[in-house]
Amino acid sequence: MPSSIRIGNDHLTVEVSSLGAEMQSATGRDGRSWLWNGDATFWGGRSPVLFPIVGKAPEDTISIGGKTYPMAQHGFARRAEFLAAGSSPTLCRYELEASDATRAVYPFEFLLAVEHAVHGPVLTVSAEVSNRDTRPMPFGVGFHPAFRWPLPGADGRPHVVTLDNGGEPPMVRVRGGLIDPAPLPSPFRAGRLVPEASMFEADAMIFPEGADDGLCFGVEGGPELTFKFENLPNLALWTKPGASFLCIEPWHGTAALVGGSNALEARPYARTLEPGETARYAFSVEIPA
Repeated sequence: MPSSIRIGNDHLTVEVSSLGAEMQSATGRDGRSWLWNGDATFWGGRSPVLFPIVGKAPEDTISIGGKTYPMAQHGFARRAEFLAAGSSPTLCRYELEASDATRAVYPFEFLLAVEHAVHGPVLTVSAEVSNRDTRPMPFGVGFHPAFRWPLPGADGRPHVVTLDNGGEPPMVRVRGGLIDPAPLPSPFRAGRLVPEASMFEADAMIFPEGADDGLCFGVEGGPELTFKFENLPNLALWTKPGASFLCIEPWHGTAALVGGSNALEARPYARTLEPGETARYAFSVEIPA
Protein backbone atom coordinates (compact mmCIF):
# COMPACT_ATOMS: atom_id res chain seq x y z
CA MET A 1 0.00 0.00 0.00
CA PRO A 2 1.25 3.52 -0.74
CA SER A 3 2.50 5.59 2.14
CA SER A 4 3.07 9.32 2.36
CA ILE A 5 5.43 11.87 3.86
CA ARG A 6 4.42 15.31 5.06
CA ILE A 7 6.89 18.18 5.05
CA GLY A 8 6.45 21.83 5.86
CA ASN A 9 7.36 25.04 7.62
CA ASP A 10 5.56 28.13 8.92
CA HIS A 11 4.41 29.02 5.38
CA LEU A 12 3.54 25.79 3.63
CA THR A 13 2.68 22.12 4.23
CA VAL A 14 3.10 19.53 1.47
CA GLU A 15 2.16 15.85 1.43
CA VAL A 16 3.81 13.43 -1.02
CA SER A 17 2.77 9.85 -1.77
CA SER A 18 5.13 6.96 -2.40
CA LEU A 19 2.92 6.05 -5.40
CA GLY A 20 4.53 7.94 -8.26
CA ALA A 21 6.33 10.23 -5.77
CA GLU A 22 3.27 12.40 -6.44
CA MET A 23 2.40 15.47 -4.41
CA GLN A 24 -1.04 15.11 -2.85
CA SER A 25 -1.57 18.51 -1.28
CA ALA A 26 -0.01 21.93 -0.82
CA THR A 27 -1.59 23.94 1.97
CA GLY A 28 -0.76 27.47 3.05
CA ARG A 29 -0.45 28.53 6.66
CA ASP A 30 -4.00 29.92 6.52
CA GLY A 31 -5.31 26.43 5.68
CA ARG A 32 -6.11 27.15 2.04
CA SER A 33 -5.36 24.36 -0.42
CA TRP A 34 -3.59 25.33 -3.66
CA LEU A 35 -3.33 21.94 -5.34
CA TRP A 36 -6.16 20.20 -7.22
CA ASN A 37 -7.93 17.58 -5.10
CA GLY A 38 -7.79 14.72 -7.61
CA ASP A 39 -11.54 14.41 -8.16
CA ALA A 40 -11.70 11.39 -10.50
CA THR A 41 -14.91 12.70 -12.06
CA PHE A 42 -12.62 14.92 -14.11
CA TRP A 43 -9.05 13.70 -13.57
CA GLY A 44 -7.65 11.62 -10.74
CA GLY A 45 -4.13 12.99 -10.98
CA ARG A 46 -2.73 15.77 -8.83
CA SER A 47 0.94 16.23 -9.72
CA PRO A 48 2.36 13.18 -11.54
CA VAL A 49 5.99 12.86 -12.56
CA LEU A 50 6.39 11.79 -16.20
CA PHE A 51 9.13 9.30 -17.12
CA PRO A 52 10.57 7.82 -19.37
CA ILE A 53 8.28 9.52 -21.88
CA VAL A 54 6.10 12.61 -21.89
CA GLY A 55 2.80 12.23 -23.72
CA LYS A 56 1.83 9.35 -25.99
CA ALA A 57 3.76 7.01 -28.24
CA PRO A 58 2.42 5.74 -31.58
CA GLU A 59 0.06 2.84 -30.79
CA ASP A 60 1.44 3.04 -27.22
CA THR A 61 4.73 1.47 -28.28
CA ILE A 62 8.30 2.73 -28.35
CA SER A 63 11.32 1.23 -30.05
CA ILE A 64 14.83 0.98 -28.61
CA GLY A 65 17.62 -0.48 -30.69
CA GLY A 66 15.09 -1.71 -33.21
CA LYS A 67 13.03 -3.63 -30.64
CA THR A 68 9.52 -2.51 -29.67
CA TYR A 69 8.16 -2.20 -26.16
CA PRO A 70 4.73 -1.24 -24.79
CA MET A 71 4.67 2.19 -23.17
CA ALA A 72 1.62 3.90 -21.72
CA GLN A 73 1.02 7.63 -22.00
CA HIS A 74 3.42 9.64 -19.83
CA GLY A 75 5.43 6.52 -18.97
CA PHE A 76 5.41 4.18 -15.99
CA ALA A 77 6.84 6.29 -13.15
CA ARG A 78 3.52 7.86 -12.22
CA ARG A 79 2.07 4.40 -11.49
CA ALA A 80 5.17 2.97 -9.79
CA GLU A 81 5.80 2.57 -6.10
CA PHE A 82 8.85 4.61 -5.07
CA LEU A 83 11.08 3.91 -2.09
CA ALA A 84 11.41 6.58 0.59
CA ALA A 85 15.11 7.46 0.57
CA GLY A 86 15.33 10.19 3.18
CA SER A 87 13.43 13.06 4.68
CA SER A 88 13.71 16.03 6.98
CA PRO A 89 11.03 18.42 8.25
CA THR A 90 11.29 20.39 5.00
CA LEU A 91 12.42 17.81 2.37
CA CYS A 92 11.52 14.33 1.22
CA ARG A 93 13.23 12.12 -1.35
CA TYR A 94 11.74 9.14 -3.17
CA GLU A 95 13.65 6.85 -5.51
CA LEU A 96 12.70 4.45 -8.27
CA GLU A 97 15.27 1.93 -9.52
CA ALA A 98 15.13 -0.42 -12.47
CA SER A 99 13.25 -3.65 -11.76
CA ASP A 100 12.02 -6.65 -13.69
CA ALA A 101 8.79 -4.75 -14.35
CA THR A 102 10.53 -1.66 -15.74
CA ARG A 103 13.08 -3.67 -17.76
CA ALA A 104 10.21 -5.38 -19.58
CA VAL A 105 9.19 -2.02 -21.10
CA TYR A 106 12.37 0.06 -20.74
CA PRO A 107 15.52 -2.10 -20.89
CA PHE A 108 17.90 0.13 -18.96
CA GLU A 109 19.40 0.31 -15.49
CA PHE A 110 18.45 3.72 -14.07
CA LEU A 111 17.69 5.68 -10.94
CA LEU A 112 14.92 8.28 -10.83
CA ALA A 113 15.07 10.38 -7.66
CA VAL A 114 12.26 12.84 -6.94
CA GLU A 115 12.58 15.44 -4.19
CA HIS A 116 10.04 17.87 -2.77
CA ALA A 117 11.45 20.68 -0.63
CA VAL A 118 9.99 23.78 0.99
CA HIS A 119 11.95 26.92 1.75
CA GLY A 120 9.83 29.75 3.10
CA PRO A 121 6.79 30.03 0.80
CA VAL A 122 8.57 28.28 -2.09
CA LEU A 123 8.08 24.64 -3.04
CA THR A 124 10.71 23.03 -5.28
CA VAL A 125 10.08 19.72 -7.04
CA SER A 126 13.07 18.09 -8.72
CA ALA A 127 13.81 14.90 -10.63
CA GLU A 128 17.30 13.48 -11.04
CA VAL A 129 17.77 10.85 -13.73
CA SER A 130 20.88 8.68 -13.53
CA ASN A 131 22.05 6.24 -16.21
CA ARG A 132 23.37 3.16 -14.42
CA ASP A 133 23.56 1.18 -17.64
CA THR A 134 26.49 0.49 -19.96
CA ARG A 135 24.70 2.05 -22.96
CA PRO A 136 23.44 5.55 -23.77
CA MET A 137 19.94 5.92 -22.28
CA PRO A 138 17.25 7.99 -24.06
CA PHE A 139 14.23 9.33 -22.16
CA GLY A 140 11.87 12.20 -21.61
CA VAL A 141 10.89 13.68 -18.26
CA GLY A 142 8.31 16.20 -17.11
CA PHE A 143 6.03 17.48 -14.39
CA HIS A 144 2.23 17.64 -14.49
CA PRO A 145 1.06 19.65 -11.43
CA ALA A 146 -2.58 20.75 -11.28
CA PHE A 147 -3.39 23.92 -9.33
CA ARG A 148 -6.79 25.18 -8.36
CA TRP A 149 -8.51 27.38 -10.91
CA PRO A 150 -9.85 29.69 -9.71
CA LEU A 151 -7.18 30.13 -7.09
CA PRO A 152 -8.30 30.37 -3.46
CA GLY A 153 -9.84 33.74 -2.78
CA ALA A 154 -10.16 34.60 -6.47
CA ASP A 155 -13.54 33.18 -7.50
CA GLY A 156 -15.17 35.05 -10.34
CA ARG A 157 -12.07 37.03 -11.25
CA PRO A 158 -10.15 36.64 -14.52
CA HIS A 159 -6.86 34.78 -14.17
CA VAL A 160 -3.77 35.53 -16.23
CA VAL A 161 -0.76 33.45 -17.24
CA THR A 162 2.18 35.85 -17.66
CA LEU A 163 5.46 34.69 -19.16
CA ASP A 164 8.60 36.15 -17.61
CA ASN A 165 10.09 36.76 -21.05
CA GLY A 166 7.02 38.55 -22.43
CA GLY A 167 7.06 36.19 -25.40
CA GLU A 168 4.47 34.85 -27.81
CA PRO A 169 5.58 31.23 -28.28
CA PRO A 170 3.99 29.25 -31.13
CA MET A 171 1.47 26.63 -30.05
CA VAL A 172 0.86 23.08 -31.25
CA ARG A 173 -1.94 20.64 -30.52
CA VAL A 174 -2.21 16.88 -30.28
CA ARG A 175 -4.06 14.73 -32.80
CA GLY A 176 -4.85 11.26 -31.59
CA GLY A 177 -2.60 12.03 -28.64
CA LEU A 178 0.42 12.76 -30.88
CA ILE A 179 1.92 16.15 -31.68
CA ASP A 180 0.70 17.80 -34.86
CA PRO A 181 3.88 19.72 -35.69
CA ALA A 182 2.11 22.44 -37.69
CA PRO A 183 2.57 25.59 -35.56
CA LEU A 184 -0.52 27.56 -34.63
CA PRO A 185 -0.73 31.24 -33.71
CA SER A 186 0.28 31.95 -30.15
CA PRO A 187 -2.57 32.69 -27.75
CA PHE A 188 -0.16 34.88 -25.78
CA ARG A 189 -0.03 38.61 -26.41
CA ALA A 190 3.08 40.32 -25.08
CA GLY A 191 3.51 37.39 -22.73
CA ARG A 192 -0.07 37.44 -21.39
CA LEU A 193 -2.82 34.85 -21.71
CA VAL A 194 -6.23 34.89 -20.04
CA PRO A 195 -7.15 31.17 -20.00
CA GLU A 196 -10.74 30.15 -20.71
CA ALA A 197 -12.24 26.66 -20.54
CA SER A 198 -13.10 26.74 -24.24
CA MET A 199 -9.38 26.91 -25.10
CA PHE A 200 -9.02 23.32 -23.86
CA GLU A 201 -11.83 21.70 -25.82
CA ALA A 202 -9.12 20.58 -28.27
CA ASP A 203 -6.99 19.21 -25.39
CA ALA A 204 -3.77 20.78 -24.10
CA MET A 205 -2.11 23.92 -25.40
CA ILE A 206 1.51 22.92 -25.98
CA PHE A 207 4.41 25.31 -26.46
CA PRO A 208 7.49 23.40 -27.63
CA GLU A 209 9.63 26.53 -27.23
CA GLY A 210 8.41 26.76 -23.66
CA ALA A 211 8.21 29.77 -21.44
CA ASP A 212 11.91 30.37 -20.90
CA ASP A 213 12.71 30.39 -17.19
CA GLY A 214 9.34 31.05 -15.60
CA LEU A 215 5.83 32.43 -15.47
CA CYS A 216 3.13 33.65 -13.12
CA PHE A 217 -0.44 32.40 -12.83
CA GLY A 218 -2.90 34.46 -10.88
CA VAL A 219 -5.13 37.47 -10.53
CA GLU A 220 -3.97 41.02 -10.93
CA GLY A 221 -4.07 42.54 -7.48
CA GLY A 222 -4.88 39.14 -5.99
CA PRO A 223 -3.33 35.72 -5.35
CA GLU A 224 -0.59 34.63 -7.71
CA LEU A 225 1.62 31.57 -8.14
CA THR A 226 5.15 32.33 -9.34
CA PHE A 227 6.98 29.54 -11.20
CA LYS A 228 10.63 29.03 -12.08
CA PHE A 229 11.87 26.23 -14.35
CA GLU A 230 15.22 24.43 -14.50
CA ASN A 231 16.27 22.47 -17.59
CA LEU A 232 12.66 22.23 -18.82
CA PRO A 233 12.38 23.78 -22.29
CA ASN A 234 8.78 22.78 -23.11
CA LEU A 235 5.49 23.92 -21.58
CA ALA A 236 1.89 22.75 -21.69
CA LEU A 237 -1.29 24.17 -20.19
CA TRP A 238 -4.22 21.80 -19.72
CA THR A 239 -7.53 21.26 -17.97
CA LYS A 240 -10.70 19.30 -18.43
CA PRO A 241 -13.58 21.62 -19.35
CA GLY A 242 -15.77 21.95 -16.28
CA ALA A 243 -12.99 21.08 -13.85
CA SER A 244 -11.55 23.57 -11.38
CA PHE A 245 -7.85 23.12 -12.08
CA LEU A 246 -5.17 24.32 -14.46
CA CYS A 247 -2.12 22.14 -15.10
CA ILE A 248 1.06 24.11 -15.66
CA GLU A 249 3.38 21.47 -17.10
CA PRO A 250 7.10 22.03 -17.70
CA TRP A 251 8.70 19.22 -19.70
CA HIS A 252 11.91 18.02 -21.31
CA GLY A 253 10.31 16.03 -24.12
CA THR A 254 6.89 15.87 -25.74
CA ALA A 255 4.63 13.27 -27.31
CA ALA A 256 5.79 11.68 -30.55
CA LEU A 257 4.94 13.40 -33.82
CA VAL A 258 1.96 12.45 -35.95
CA GLY A 259 3.41 10.18 -38.65
CA GLY A 260 6.77 10.16 -36.90
CA SER A 261 9.03 7.44 -35.62
CA ASN A 262 8.33 5.42 -32.50
CA ALA A 263 12.06 5.36 -31.69
CA LEU A 264 12.51 6.72 -28.19
CA GLU A 265 15.56 8.80 -29.11
CA ALA A 266 13.67 10.35 -32.06
CA ARG A 267 10.92 11.90 -29.93
CA PRO A 268 10.96 15.70 -29.83
CA TYR A 269 13.32 17.03 -27.15
CA ALA A 270 14.30 13.53 -25.99
CA ARG A 271 17.43 13.46 -23.87
CA THR A 272 20.15 10.80 -24.00
CA LEU A 273 22.44 10.23 -21.03
CA GLU A 274 25.79 8.53 -21.37
CA PRO A 275 26.64 5.74 -18.91
CA GLY A 276 27.29 7.16 -15.44
CA GLU A 277 25.72 10.55 -16.20
CA THR A 278 23.03 12.24 -14.11
CA ALA A 279 20.73 15.09 -15.15
CA ARG A 280 18.50 17.26 -12.97
CA TYR A 281 15.16 18.85 -13.83
CA ALA A 282 13.12 21.04 -11.48
CA PHE A 283 10.40 23.60 -11.04
CA SER A 284 9.66 25.84 -8.09
CA VAL A 285 6.46 27.64 -7.19
CA GLU A 286 5.96 30.38 -4.66
CA ILE A 287 2.70 30.05 -2.77
CA PRO A 288 0.96 33.24 -1.56
CA ALA A 289 1.10 33.86 2.16
